[in-house]
Amino acid sequence: MSVELGGIRVATDPLLTRRLFHLRRPSPVPPPEAAHADVVLISHLHRDHLHLPSLRRFDPAVPVVVPRGTGSIFKGLGRQLVEVEPGDSLDLAGLHLEVLAAQHDGCRSHYEKSAAPALGFRFTDGTTSCWYPGDTGSRADFAHVGPVDLAAVPIGGWGTTLGDEHLDPEQAAAAVAAVGARWALAVHYGTFWPMTLRQLKPANHRLLFVTPPARFRQAMSDSGVEAEPLTPEHAVRLELA
Repeated sequence: MSVELGGIRVATDPLLTRRLFHLRRPSPVPPPEAAHADVVLISHLHRDHLHLPSLRRFDPAVPVVVPRGTGSIFKGLGRQLVEVEPGDSLDLAGLHLEVLAAQHDGCRSHYEKSAAPALGFRFTDGTTSCWYPGDTGSRADFAHVGPVDLAAVPIGGWGTTLGDEHLDPEQAAAAVAAVGARWALAVHYGTFWPMTLRQLKPANHRLLFVTPPARFRQAMSDSGVEAEPLTPEHAVRLELA
């Protein structure tokens, strides 16, 4: 996802490929301009969020904000890394960035353990603000994020189940209400599809990859959330009306 605030373009967890392991992108691969940004935010080290080939497509001068403790993962990448952890705040590329905690396993894989935490982010250009929680389960401290213009909230996942480290559509709607967002953008669903899930577990496929958008809108309506749901796109430009 890319978000533009006041002319500053922020790329979050870029995955600019057609296929990753068992995941396949049903839509066209993002165009070259998808790798144009002023700053890149990496929420955690899972390969669908930290994809090194995608990062190599960005200009080496673009700062990449990563979880503290990434070790040698970025060795030889030739990028300007900014390591952060929950509770940090910094000014970077014209933005004020607050680093938040996430309820998610931040390790690279089951076999490559790392002490790096999973992160969420709140960022603003001083006029317009955005909250991107990364992959996370529900947290009581969502209410402390503070009002934002845009909440870009995950409503699904790529596995056969969501577990307690991802938001489902109903939990995502509650998160939007908790931060008092003006707009809501549903992310992390449908972009990549597990290649055999539809055949092996059709009910799970429908629950996780077909119905989430409608369920998210319905949950927003049922809970009286006033944020306007946005149609998911590759890039979002925010301008205060």
